[in-house]
Amino acid sequence: MKRLLRISFDIFITSFTPILTWFLMGLIIDKNLSNVFTLTYPMQCLMGIIISIFGVGANVSQIKDKNDQGSNNGIFYGTIVSLVLFGLIALNSKKYINFMNMDIDTYLTFCIYSIFQISLQTILHLILTKLYYLELNKEANKISLLFNALNILILTVTALITKNQIIISTITLFVLTVFDIFLFVKNVKKMDFKLNLKNCLKYDCVSCSVSIMFFLIYLFGFSNSFSFGEKYVTAITFATLITDIQWDMIGAIKTVAKIDIVKGKFDYNYHFKNATYFTCLLIMSVILMGTLMYPTYKPNILIVSIFVSLHIVDFLMIPFKNLKICYLEIEYSAYKTTLNTLIAYIIRTIISFIKNPFCTIIGQISSTTYELIYSNIIYRKFTRDNPQEIK
Repeated sequence: MKRLLRISFDIFITSFTPILTWFLMGLIIDKNLSNVFTLTYPMQCLMGIIISIFGVGANVSQIKDKNDQGSNNGIFYGTIVSLVLFGLIALNSKKYINFMNMDIDTYLTFCIYSIFQISLQTILHLILTKLYYLELNKEANKISLLFNALNILILTVTALITKNQIIISTITLFVLTVFDIFLFVKNVKKMDFKLNLKNCLKYDCVSCSVSIMFFLIYLFGFSNSFSFGEKYVTAITFATLITDIQWDMIGAIKTVAKIDIVKGKFDYNYHFKNATYFTCLLIMSVILMGTLMYPTYKPNILIVSIFVSLHIVDFLMIPFKNLKICYLEIEYSAYKTTLNTLIAYIIRTIISFIKNPFCTIIGQISSTTYELIYSNIIYRKFTRDNPQEIK
């Protein structure tokens, strides 16, 4: 449980920072800027893809393939991919904002800032992933806290001094870039530039595939939902703000389980108990955040209630499926597990194209239900045929 809390703390800080950032920018500069959070939300899925391949995949490859510099090489190549990919998106930010059915004049500068900030955050998490696998969780906590504290502090103080969005963005990004360079030099001291990309994809292919699907789901789903008008933009932003941290933090369940599976220390009952307690804490925090933040945003209560209720139902299914999927991915078949996860998210992606303001959350519940059924059937069969494989 302690590892779950430590790793989830880093995820919490990373998720809470943009929420607090755009809340403060909405108060200080323009109330509409709080919507930058949902505007650039799909970019977080691209971050997940890069971390999956060059972070988790590279670290697992270092252990299983005996590649001594696997994690360092992953950080190096992941950094290059991050800078190039997010740089190209920033160059086409006007087209992106227009596609999302939002106003270019209102959001352009901070949209570009947010894209580059997510790129720097990606590099940070590549380094944090290495520290997790070295079990240096305390050091990872300190680094994550410092990066995000700098982000909020500099952005907010600069915004209080000047309302010029270009100056605010430039100063903040400069400081965060220097911080990332320092971390890179400190933690990547040796490389041989060898990386088995095929295995990096294989060892975390489920998470990578999910991130790809999430990108498509939120890119087209939010664009679809936002076309129904401002009350849906506000309601979706509110529902996302009070559940996004928890959805990110719940990834700690997979991180801890995967580390123990790779090292031969996995105990399903132990991990399930901790995952259940952890999920209940997250649900309680959703309710608390919703209660505290409602007076500020005042979204349509009916629309928000539908979104949040379905999110909570989805949360309740997580402990029953995530541990099994994680185990099946490594010990049973990475490709078969990924295929079925892809089927689930193809269903979710198709639903996100339906012309309905609730398309994203309906698709979410549908895919989770499919994964839950699949993982329980295959896990039960595999552990019955291989009782020596698991406690």
